Amino acid sequence: MSGSSRIRNIVDRFMGGRGEHSITVPVMDGALKPNNYLEQVAAVSSAEGADNLIRANGHTLLSSGNRVIELHGDGRTSVRNSYEAEITFLCTSPQAAIAVGLDGKGIAIAGGRHDGKRLPAKLSGQNLNCPTAAIFLDEDTLAVCNGSSTYLAPAWSRDLLSLGRSGSVLRLDLIQDKADLVRGGLGFPAGIAAAPGGKLVVAEAWKHRLLALAIDGGGIETVLPDLPAYPGRIISSQEGGYWLALFAVRSQLQEFVLRENRYRREMMANIDPEYWIAPALSSGRSFKEPLQAGSVIRLGIHKPWAPTRSYGLLLRLDDDFQPVWSAHSRADGNRHGITSCVETDGRLFVTSKGLGEVLAIDHLALTEPDDVVAQVGSAA
Repeated sequence: MSGSSRIRNIVDRFMGGRGEHSITVPVMDGALKPNNYLEQVAAVSSAEGADNLIRANGHTLLSSGNRVIELHGDGRTSVRNSYEAEITFLCTSPQAAIAVGLDGKGIAIAGGRHDGKRLPAKLSGQNLNCPTAAIFLDEDTLAVCNGSSTYLAPAWSRDLLSLGRSGSVLRLDLIQDKADLVRGGLGFPAGIAAAPGGKLVVAEAWKHRLLALAIDGGGIETVLPDLPAYPGRIISSQEGGYWLALFAVRSQLQEFVLRENRYRREMMANIDPEYWIAPALSSGRSFKEPLQAGSVIRLGIHKPWAPTRSYGLLLRLDDDFQPVWSAHSRADGNRHGITSCVETDGRLFVTSKGLGEVLAIDHLALTEPDDVVAQVGSAA
């Protein structure tokens, strides 16, 4: 941080809470206007902790805990593989090699020319303990997001409350088993995709923004700032543009807590993590949960606009990474914790990790989003 930036940061902190010290959250409006689309589309499968969806060699695969599950067209599922640790991401190459992120264990490769290869949680001095997302740059090279060098992936809320900035983007050479740092000091990078001009677009969750990075570690640019939720995995759309999964929503109370250091330390030291004032993939299952301020239930009805710890949000971006459409599951819904999506056979499959479901949005919704309610994906 430059001298002028430090001075501005100090002024923002003590003069009314501006800049990074503001607790305001952007209003969901325009392309982000709330709706109930995710509650109305069909579920094609269910699996506890349903997380990362990919297409590999004509098959749809899903991660669930430590298992890779195949989703069949008739609605059946079968276990393709299992590992010794929780799977934190899946990605596939054009030749159907699959990279599997393993919590605290590094990365495993299945299929392709590097079938059976294991990359440890520490490689070339770089951390791979918390791999959150990856893409193949070619059959021999991976670009990987490591969310935190301090905490493992399931402890993401602890990293947020610790103001974690130890995440990184790495370039992995699968031939030489070598890791090169593309960018460090990131706040939980949780999604990555190829961008025009040979760049990478990275979702930096704790700073609620999308970054464009030069793969050689050169320039960095913010292409979508100040999102109202925490961005996760991002994929290119077959129709152009991108799909962005946002796994939890921001709130003014959460922003306030993040700026109250003593309170956060006391809360983290004395309260069960399940009941922290922190975003979550699901909520409403215990009376001990913080209400996040405001009235949540009135006359027995859970208000859809109530403050909430969890939320379901999928965002469609254009080629310039600007929002053009969104699908929501609001405070009164259940399909929260949206962590990934993949296009397959004219539909978009979406994972709600909070509920443990795979949802399907029909092809017309991908090209004509206003028709999504009428054109609901039928069961697979």
